[in-house]
Amino acid sequence: MGTTTLFIICSAIWGSTWLAIKYQLGVVAPELSVAYRFGLAAIVLFAWCMVTRRSLRFSARAHGYLAALGVMLFGLNYIGIYWAERFVTSGLVAVLFSTIVFINPAGMRLAFGTPLSTRTLIAATIGVAGITLLFLPELDQATHGGSAGYGVAFALGATVIAGGGNLIAIRNQKAGIQTFPGTAWGMTYGALSAALVSGVRGVPWAFDTNPAYLLSLAAGHWVRQKQCARMTLAAVQLAYAPRPS
Repeated sequence: MGTTTLFIICSAIWGSTWLAIKYQLGVVAPELSVAYRFGLAAIVLFAWCMVTRRSLRFSARAHGYLAALGVMLFGLNYIGIYWAERFVTSGLVAVLFSTIVFINPAGMRLAFGTPLSTRTLIAATIGVAGITLLFLPELDQATHGGSAGYGVAFALGATVIAGGGNLIAIRNQKAGIQTFPGTAWGMTYGALSAALVSGVRGVPWAFDTNPAYLLSLAAGHWVRQKQCARMTLAAVQLAYAPRPS
C-alpha cells in the first residue's frame, strides 16, 4: 500500500477521533479515558496477533524502545490532547496538531540525517496555513490567554511528544520490530503510563455508562484504532525512510 493511500485512509479515520475525544470528556478524568482507550485497543491487538500467529516476544532492549513509543505516542501525547480539548474546541486542537508536519521532518533530520526537501516544507506550510484560516477566531482568543491559552499549550506540547514517538517508531522499524506486535506492546505501555499519571495525580477511578461514552470505546472503535495506528506508523516509515541513492 503506497504512502498516498495510507495518508488518505488515516486522514479519514483520524479526522473523526477528535469528535470521539469530545464524548470522553466529563465524568471520567482524561488520563483514565486514555488508559481505557488504549488498554482495550491493546487487548484486541494482542488477540489479533495470537490468532494470526505473530510473535509477541521481544528482548529487554526492544521493550525499552516499545515502552518509550507507548508512553510518548499512546500515553502522554493523548493525555495532552484530551486536556487541550477541555479548554478549546476539537477543531482548534486538530489545527494545532497539524503542525506535526513540520516536527516530523525536522526530527528526522536531527535524528537520522534525512534531508529536508523544499517540496515537503512548502506543502506543509500551505496545508497548515489553509487549516489555520478556518479557526482564526479561536486562535485570536488564545492569544489573549485565559483557558484558551492553556488549551493551545497542551495541544502543542502533545504534538511535540507525538513527533518524538514517531521518531521512535522509525527507529523500531529499522530494528526489525513488526508493526502489529510492536503496536500492541506500545499501546499497553501507553495505557499503563496514563494509569500511572492518574495515580500520581490522585485521580479517583471512575467509569461513565453514558451511551455516548460507551460508543466511543466500542469494539468497532478499538479495531479502527488498531488499524489506523498501524497505517499511521507505516505511512511515517514510508514517507521518511531514507531513499536509496
